[in-house]
Amino acid sequence: MRPNKSLLRKSHFLGTKIRNLRKRNKLTIEDLSARCVRIDPEYAPSVSYLSMIERGKRVPSIDMLEVVAGVFQKNVEWFLDDEADHQDIIPDKGSRGGIKGMPLEPSFLFSNDILQIAIPEMLSQTGISGRQFAQLLIRAHQENNQNHFPDLERAAEEVGLKRMPLSIDELVAITKQLGLVIKWFDKPAAEAVDELGIHSKNVITSYFEAPNKLLLNRLLKKFPLRLKYELAVHIGHAVLHNTDGVKSVMSVGGHQLNTQEQINHVSSSTVDPQDMLHAWRDFESSFFAGALLCPKVPFRQLLDRHGYEISSHKVAEVSASVAMRRMTAVSPYSHWHYFDAYSPGKLKAVYRGNGIPLPWGNMRSVVDPCQHWAVFRMINAPANGKSDAQLSIMNVGNEQRIYCCESINVKDLAGNNHVLCAGIDLNPAIEAQGKDALSIAYDLKQLCASKGGSATPSKAIKSDLMSVAKILNINWVERGIESDAKLICSRGNICPRDPSCYDK
Repeated sequence: MRPNKSLLRKSHFLGTKIRNLRKRNKLTIEDLSARCVRIDPEYAPSVSYLSMIERGKRVPSIDMLEVVAGVFQKNVEWFLDDEADHQDIIPDKGSRGGIKGMPLEPSFLFSNDILQIAIPEMLSQTGISGRQFAQLLIRAHQENNQNHFPDLERAAEEVGLKRMPLSIDELVAITKQLGLVIKWFDKPAAEAVDELGIHSKNVITSYFEAPNKLLLNRLLKKFPLRLKYELAVHIGHAVLHNTDGVKSVMSVGGHQLNTQEQINHVSSSTVDPQDMLHAWRDFESSFFAGALLCPKVPFRQLLDRHGYEISSHKVAEVSASVAMRRMTAVSPYSHWHYFDAYSPGKLKAVYRGNGIPLPWGNMRSVVDPCQHWAVFRMINAPANGKSDAQLSIMNVGNEQRIYCCESINVKDLAGNNHVLCAGIDLNPAIEAQGKDALSIAYDLKQLCASKGGSATPSKAIKSDLMSVAKILNINWVERGIESDAKLICSRGNICPRDPSCYDK
């Protein structure tokens, strides 16, 4: 076997390339090892050795690499660093959602030890709190799983017995069965400033004190739908974590309060080891609450009967926010996004199972948000409870994507206006009907560009889209198609309109 020293300095992307090639060809590690044996049994890597190569733990000999290259009909040079085509080293997500990842190469720089040393320094220098970083990781996990967490669904169904709607009395009865004692407190809304310097009214709505005390703000009695959600979240904490006390304070408003801020009345950017645990448990309890209030099968059947209208939340007796977030989890169509947007440009809640870019951000403000996003257009509109559908066309990763969303401006318990937006990527649905989604999206983009940025879809495009809308059974997609499609962008500096919205 020839020495592999010549590969050591040129093999940092080698494992990633082999892994991505294998996955794109739908091969398991066992399959690849068997294929290599058929080419050359002497130099074929074993399953365990292939796994170490893919993880950057081993560098194959030239002879072994030639065998692997033979399986994929590639030259040996293709696997080396100087042939690092960007697409060949991007992790393959298959049909899963979320934004694209990046290759963690050279792998030794991304070892657990190095990351644990570097991450606190990175957070400290960028001003990102440990909680924000934890929420970003959880969001990526949620998007990668396209909001499917069957263990949490089952846990909620065992408690709620798939009943819908659940009344406040029924939820209170569940809390008593779990040994929780409800106490009430009085605390009005107060002004708060978040990490972006944005002012809003915020109010602490509930919190848990071990071993069994659940404290609820008396304001919740005026907002029964919010009260139901708060009770469901704390039921989730009790069921999933046996009321161990590791639970953040719940609040309403543009600023996310936590236990430490409640005590100290200050916002900290230091990294707390408990941040990850608190953020993850908040997510689990919140997802549980949605599954308890809107169990998967009954809620999907309800949405099917009502064409996924936002007003379905009234029938389920939950808030519009809970219903819209649950749409992304129970729908048989998986390419959804959801935003909860506060003025002037903060996303308090984000989900992107379809990989759509962010209109703003929830860890930094932007100076040039696209003013044609539905959430931007509606953010300062009156909270009249009426929803609005929008068909949009956007360049994402050098491909034109067609999105449709339904947005509604509502007022929270603290008195702040905010926009809830649920939407889908239509490209996969178009392709499922045997149509060329990219071609249709490109034609729609050209049409909008020729009309100054928005246009009524042509008869042919409207026919294709309307067919998809009826198959999806989403009424607001049909309404969006009947309105003008709008060109949107991720940031104003890449505005696709001519002239640009930001030309001065």
